[in-house]
Amino acid sequence: MIIKKEIKDNNEFYLWFNGKLIFKKWLNDGNSKVFDRMAWSRYTERSITDFDLEETPPLYHVTCTLTVLSKEDGGMRTTPIYSGYRPDHVFEYESNGRMLYAFIGDIQFDTKSEIQVGETKIVVVRFLAKQPIEKYLDIGRKWWMHEGPNKIGEAEIIKVELPNKK
Repeated sequence: MIIKKEIKDNNEFYLWFNGKLIFKKWLNDGNSKVFDRMAWSRYTERSITDFDLEETPPLYHVTCTLTVLSKEDGGMRTTPIYSGYRPDHVFEYESNGRMLYAFIGDIQFDTKSEIQVGETKIVVVRFLAKQPIEKYLDIGRKWWMHEGPNKIGEAEIIKVELPNKK
């Protein structure tokens, strides 16, 4: 298995797996695209900072109550989540119900090794600061977590720690 990471001069992050581009992120505006969701899901179940970039980008630390939704509550997940898990984070939908934008963020918790389906816990979600997310980070704001099109959880913001800006 060969994983190659690169940031190009025009501030674009590329991630290749076995010579195939699986992910690209435009660091200036925060937009990203997954080109191979199967490879992305299988080989990137690590936290954001595990990408050994020359410089770790600034992160928002958002403390929130997280509920992993059961099937009865509209969720699609059947197994627990673990610290470092990175679902898609959606703060608003289009009028037709499609996700407007999915943000990159990983879930961190240290009080328990896993969170079961149906459980609610206080956790920290780390978001890259180089994405247009700041307008959504208000205390009391709710958002939803997805695995692709499937909703798996919801969260409500308790506290936001802004990154140190250089």
